[in-house]
Amino acid sequence: QVQLMESGGASVQAGGSLRLSCAVSGIIRSINAYNWYRQTPGNERELVATFSARNWTYYADSMKGRVTISRDNAANTVDLQVANLEPADTGMYYCSVVDSAYERFWGPGTQVTVSS
Repeated sequence: QVQLMESGGASVQAGGSLRLSCAVSGIIRSINAYNWYRQTPGNERELVATFSARNWTYYADSMKGRVTISRDNAANTVDLQVANLEPADTGMYYCSVVDSAYERFWGPGTQVTVSS
């Protein structure tokens, strides 16, 4: 059973930056993709960024240009660097992976709060 644990969420002022990290453990099958999602108040959970097993990346329009996803194979982590935070970025940020059997796993999330 894959286990994910996010960290790095915090309360910051607008214009600030955060580095969110996701520790991945318990891998049985290979991972096809590592993803970061977010859920802002009143909205559905949305994809922010993807890091594929083939090392390509994808960024959703909502945060493109302000986020960078990276993978550390040795540490088995996937990070999301977020810059120039805005109050509208306030919400829960979730790590998710999809394995080779296309089973999806989620972490419990980490809270990001941006004040103006």
